[in-house]
Amino acid sequence: MIVTIDGPAASGKGTLARRLGEHLNIPHLDTGLLYRSVGEIMLRAGLPLDDVEAAVRAASEVNLADLDRDRLAAAGLGDAASRVAAMPRVRAALLKLQQDFARRPGGAVLDGRDTGTVIAPEADVKLFVTATPEVRAKRRFHELAGRGEATTYEQVLADILRRDARDAERAVAPLKPAPDAALLDTTLLDIEAAFREVLNIVRRA
Repeated sequence: MIVTIDGPAASGKGTLARRLGEHLNIPHLDTGLLYRSVGEIMLRAGLPLDDVEAAVRAASEVNLADLDRDRLAAAGLGDAASRVAAMPRVRAALLKLQQDFARRPGGAVLDGRDTGTVIAPEADVKLFVTATPEVRAKRRFHELAGRGEATTYEQVLADILRRDARDAERAVAPLKPAPDAALLDTTLLDIEAAFREVLNIVRRA
């Protein structure tokens, strides 16, 4: 079984996808970590994030075995990821890696921005998870504060709105639900209630 869960930043899709992978006993890939890894490679090398050639080279260095979520979850890498993810050549460079993961024997759960529309349009189950920007900013702020990162709710909200606009307006693979995706608004749901809804959608499929 292939399950895709797409949605904007801090909608809950990553947590839901990880839990679903564990529940179904199939591998999970947070595709956003690939773009965060590209951004990290460029920042570490002191390269400007608008250098397309450098970003494509960085994408060729991405290794699934090196995707450390705790390290790549740093606040600054979210904006870097959004910027390099808007580059069509970077997305093309990472496409096969994601498709191979999705099509491994036994299936997989993938979350990101385009997993149901581009990476695995043949998925057995597709979800699009969202929440209001204000609620998503509150979640992300508490997550960052819990890791000891200095930021404010206002800064986090501004970053989320900026990333939403960039993700929705990019020319290639813009953020949008697949036509056959089940929509789940988590604005008023805690993680347990949201996960129950995800399981119901998967069972119905």
